[in-house]
Amino acid sequence: MSQVLQYPLHNILEARARLGEGPIWDSIKKQLYWIDIFNHRVHQFDPVTGKNRFFDVGDVVGAIATAGKDRLIMALRHHLAFLNTQTGEVTPILEIEGNLPSNRLNDGKCDSKGRFWFGSMSSIEKPDASLYRYDTDGSLHVMETGLTISNGLGWSPNQEIFYLADSPKQKIYAYDFNSVTGNINNRRIFVDLTHESFYPDGLTIDSQGNIWSAMWNGWCVIRFNRKGEEILRLKLPVPLVTSCTFGGEDLQTLYITTGSVGLSQAEIDKSFYSGDLFALETDVTGLPSYDF
Repeated sequence: MSQVLQYPLHNILEARARLGEGPIWDSIKKQLYWIDIFNHRVHQFDPVTGKNRFFDVGDVVGAIATAGKDRLIMALRHHLAFLNTQTGEVTPILEIEGNLPSNRLNDGKCDSKGRFWFGSMSSIEKPDASLYRYDTDGSLHVMETGLTISNGLGWSPNQEIFYLADSPKQKIYAYDFNSVTGNINNRRIFVDLTHESFYPDGLTIDSQGNIWSAMWNGWCVIRFNRKGEEILRLKLPVPLVTSCTFGGEDLQTLYITTGSVGLSQAEIDKSFYSGDLFALETDVTGLPSYDF
């Protein structure tokens, strides 16, 4: 039985992002990195001071992960690249799906071995998006094909299950995961939302193995237990809830990104804070973000 709760939700940054996404917590700097995809910006937010700065990376940016001191790895439209967070310099790594101009790279995260996982997105009519794994030795591996919008990546606390959302299909999949080899297999449907009017976007996982999934066009984040059952629904004052991650000193603060892209003026009037960054204190602990 799902609970509908209104935790004390705080609007911590009136960013008015077009498409806020990809939040990651930097446990060293004690800061939150997040992106505004269509404004080509990588943001760095300090929750203590409330100050936010951003880097214009010159291209659509779909995902980020920390990659050593003062460096991030990014999935841009058709490239992987490094960002120096001291100078703002962008260093390309390699091109991906350059032969598919209508596709672009999307959500991504690092696993516990430091491998960067990211996917692409395609049109609904032609689902030719893929999921990739970029290893620390510079090798690129195709892990899944035939996707529409690869989204919401994550791993169970015991590193035995990998989760992946395909947003337009309204499904979150689970795979068996081998943390040593980095291989996935045995895909099955973990959550089926085809009966709903919203779509699973970015997700994060807590230390109990529950999945917290942001719902595009759903005005909420839903928490699913390890069986894929909805156990909690967190209401937000905006419809386009895009992603979430745990951060803070104890990893008990849930940071939530949102978007405003495509909303009409009437819809923005009803959801004035669309595109802002939200946070709430929870009674659970999240899992740390891993470094490339």
